[in-house]
Amino acid sequence: MEFWYTEEQTENVRLSMKIKEQLYSRKSPFQQIDVFQTEEFGKLLTIDGLVMVTEKDEFVYHDMITHVAMATNPEIKRVLVIGGGDGGTVRELTRYSTIEKIDMVEIDEVVVIACREHLQQTACKLDDPRVSLYFEDGLKFVENKKDVYDLILVDSTDPIGPGEGLFTNEFYTNCFNCLSENGILINQNESPFYEHNAREMKRANTKIKNIFPICRPYQYCIPTYPSGFWLFGFASKKLDPIKDLDADRWNSLGLKTKYYNTDLHVGAFALPSYVKEMLDSE
Repeated sequence: MEFWYTEEQTENVRLSMKIKEQLYSRKSPFQQIDVFQTEEFGKLLTIDGLVMVTEKDEFVYHDMITHVAMATNPEIKRVLVIGGGDGGTVRELTRYSTIEKIDMVEIDEVVVIACREHLQQTACKLDDPRVSLYFEDGLKFVENKKDVYDLILVDSTDPIGPGEGLFTNEFYTNCFNCLSENGILINQNESPFYEHNAREMKRANTKIKNIFPICRPYQYCIPTYPSGFWLFGFASKKLDPIKDLDADRWNSLGLKTKYYNTDLHVGAFALPSYVKEMLDSE
């Protein structure tokens, strides 16, 4: 008998993966967390039935949420990760010896427990001495803070359930206040391809554009997310992700990455015409 995990990405589109076995299943106070061993994508983490991380393609997401900002401002020392319970974003940050402090705020401790046990590929650096874990609401964590971080990475789920508050004007304004003079915000900016994702993409971009002087979405391709075509948002008080890119300095670090490079960094901000039109229409 064959077992398959199937995610309904729209009413008319589904993604299926052949499953060897289910490794973990637990309902937390916030959501349902499951881990599967798949035939093609290695271990798979799902939350409320939606793909969060697979071992085979997680490098795409974690490279692009982390290294674009770090190559734009090599002086980043204090970082806040909101969400990111799988640990992959923290793993990439710990590769920079110049970073002194990494705070990770994850509302659901069960996600971290599951990933420490079954997804060591991403969770392997959560015990780095520079990392502090906080199991609380990221929306409240950034309230009433001024000039605390040089970089905020919003590694969130979709704007439903626990992730909904991380797509609001209040949250983005608090992030602006939290950041230093050269601070950068990277946010999970959804996908332009399917209607429900595109709606949230436009809403998030409009809110951030009204708060930050510099707002530039950029693209990445990840096979297991709906349509495979997704965006992050780059927002900053002063730094432009292309004009201020210090490619030589980043390349001199000798970091080996599977997806990100400084040529791709520039190209990722060149969006397809239909995406530009959708964002301009807002």
